[in-house]
Amino acid sequence: MFELRVVTGFAAAHRLTMVGEKCENLHGHNWKVEVYVRGRELDEGGVLVDFGIIKAHVRDLMKTLDHKFLNDLEFFQNGTPPSSENIARYVAEGLTARLAMPPVAVSRVTAWESDNAAATYFPPETDS
Repeated sequence: MFELRVVTGFAAAHRLTMVGEKCENLHGHNWKVEVYVRGRELDEGGVLVDFGIIKAHVRDLMKTLDHKFLNDLEFFQNGTPPSSENIARYVAEGLTARLAMPPVAVSRVTAWESDNAAATYFPPETDS
């Protein structure tokens, strides 16, 4: 099994409810996002997938988050708060939808809201 990691980030604001007084105020973070993809086989070039392909998809996803009020995004409506946990899930599901490569799958995404606080989402297991 092979795993690749791409690190990126975005800046955005959000407001969380029911988690504590401080976070219920409008505030923002400079999130760092770590995306991991995995697969069993390398291609004829000796790589799992070109980093450029993963980076392009992740860059497109970051554009949907960067400098936004996350609470207003469709994904975070209907009771889905824009927590670090759900941001990691948003990125994982978005990348999974963009990766039309059955031998490659998103293995995890970590969203860091600060240097010492992060949440990781592990998508359901696949056969890759």
